[in-house]
Amino acid sequence: MIEAIRRQYNSQFSEKKYAAFLADLNQTFGHNITFRVAECPIFVGQAFKHKLVDASDQIIDFLVRDDFKSLTQKAIPQNLFVPNETEHTLFLALDFAIVKNQTGALEPQLIEMQGFPSLFGFQDFVATKYQEHFYCPDGFNNHFGLSKEQYQSELKAILLNGHNPENVILLEIDPLKQNTAIDFIITEKITGVAPVDIGDVKREGKNLFYSKNGKNVPIHRIYNRVIFDELVKRTDLKLNFNLTADVNVEWAGHPNWFFRISKYTMPMIKSQYIPVCKFLSEYKSFPDDLENYVLKPLFSFSGSGVIFHVQERDLDAIPEEERENYLLQRKIQYEPVIQAPDGKVKAEIRLLFIWKEHQLRPMLITNLARLSRGEMIGVKFNKDKTWVGGSVCFFEPD
Repeated sequence: MIEAIRRQYNSQFSEKKYAAFLADLNQTFGHNITFRVAECPIFVGQAFKHKLVDASDQIIDFLVRDDFKSLTQKAIPQNLFVPNETEHTLFLALDFAIVKNQTGALEPQLIEMQGFPSLFGFQDFVATKYQEHFYCPDGFNNHFGLSKEQYQSELKAILLNGHNPENVILLEIDPLKQNTAIDFIITEKITGVAPVDIGDVKREGKNLFYSKNGKNVPIHRIYNRVIFDELVKRTDLKLNFNLTADVNVEWAGHPNWFFRISKYTMPMIKSQYIPVCKFLSEYKSFPDDLENYVLKPLFSFSGSGVIFHVQERDLDAIPEEERENYLLQRKIQYEPVIQAPDGKVKAEIRLLFIWKEHQLRPMLITNLARLSRGEMIGVKFNKDKTWVGGSVCFFEPD
């Protein structure tokens, strides 16, 4: 987004360098990455960085309200409520589209928010590889002023919370078969926290164990990466441990916050950085310009169930008693801002926070970016395209 830097980056780019970059990503940990990594990072200037921080602060102002839990109690489906909830989320992800406002200036618009971890390990890794293989100006930073060593120290501390790494697990369904497996592998490298399949967790009373080298190892803390909407669909799983059970563990990312900080929360926050959105149940009559709206199920992940081209019959088909579980949100018009060799590309920036115990507010610690030429950001809208996929932002220093 900084024109001079973009020109210099593109002038030094080559397909040969990109192929070497991808090979390095795949070979470093002996794991082939299953999602597309883009040809370039995003270089973000001071002015837009400050808008991102301002937008985040306005959202966080709502999350720290004393009545936040009471306002979001209905966000958690009763059958998916997990006991021993923490005071606040440990992780926060805010997804912003880059758009052009009415004055023609670029600004961020919130697309989604999550009280759930993201690719904290992989983003540190991929940023380093961009710097090794391509041009990156001095002083630009992807961890908001933290060095790589400081960042990894913060990540390790928040996942372990003083426990032996052996007694902390990264919990997922078939972790090494997930698209995010590379993140799990890197997280273990940084923190010592190993990925464990939820089907391999054993429960004895209120205590949990997993098997390592033929021995049962006690689990004291869980870094939760299980997405509930995937879990409930996996009726084939035979589990000894139900995620909603009352057990003697700490949560590094309590599952309830996945629901509390989500699409459910967006209609409650009023900000210039949040598009108009309402629960479907709040409408007495639907907008006449439905082509300018997108319909989102509240309890889905990664774009599942989203209807981008909404028609009134789609809304009529949803029973009245279920409409509180859907959000009608005004569409965002992404502004193509990244200059690729063959045209401009749209972008989305995810700011990633950690919220330490006893801290008043979350700490902005790293970021993720996604580039797109398609109608939406997701993979299915960008098949067979170049200069699209996962990336990272490097921010201009103040």
